[in-house]
Amino acid sequence: MLKHEILSSITNTKVVAVIRGNSAEEAVELSKAAIEGGIRAIELTYTTPQVQKAFEALYGADVLLGAGSVLDAETARHAILAGAKFIVSPHFEETIAPVCNRYGIPYLPGCMTIRDMVKAMEAGCDIIKLFPANNFTPSFIKSVNGPLPQVRVMPTGGVNLDNIGEWLAAGAVAAGIGSDLNKAYTAGGYNAAVELTKEYVQKSNQ
Repeated sequence: MLKHEILSSITNTKVVAVIRGNSAEEAVELSKAAIEGGIRAIELTYTTPQVQKAFEALYGADVLLGAGSVLDAETARHAILAGAKFIVSPHFEETIAPVCNRYGIPYLPGCMTIRDMVKAMEAGCDIIKLFPANNFTPSFIKSVNGPLPQVRVMPTGGVNLDNIGEWLAAGAVAAGIGSDLNKAYTAGGYNAAVELTKEYVQKSNQ
């Protein structure tokens, strides 16, 4: 896929499932539940032990696979070679951007300040991850888009069923969800994660 096609896939799907497994096997199960529930973009985090096994197990699935919790350029390259189509960090790391640009892969860095957002855009980042989003309200996007109308924001961290609609209505191009899926899976297993995902997909399309 070309970079603009990957970006379009993220913005069209609106919901990115952030998968943090206690093992690669759990990450695969959570991912499959999210896919069955209608999610079309998944971020496999590098906090998951042996996460490459999860990439291998999900290769060929009908989903856009990305990598999260990427802290440095070496990890970014590893993820891209493992099949990641987009790279996500909790912060903006200058050394990651050139690697992603070299391979034509979108880099979505976590930013909280205008300064970080501008630096990220100057490095070629097309979507900014607002993280952690629970420190903000959806109106923050409008405030940012005043001086920076070209910034496209994806809130992550603190997004839930009650506020995802507000974030999208406020101008978020997509939203990252994660902890809710883990909680549903822990409490009710695979089927519970599937049903919760369906609710998120439904909310995002209202």
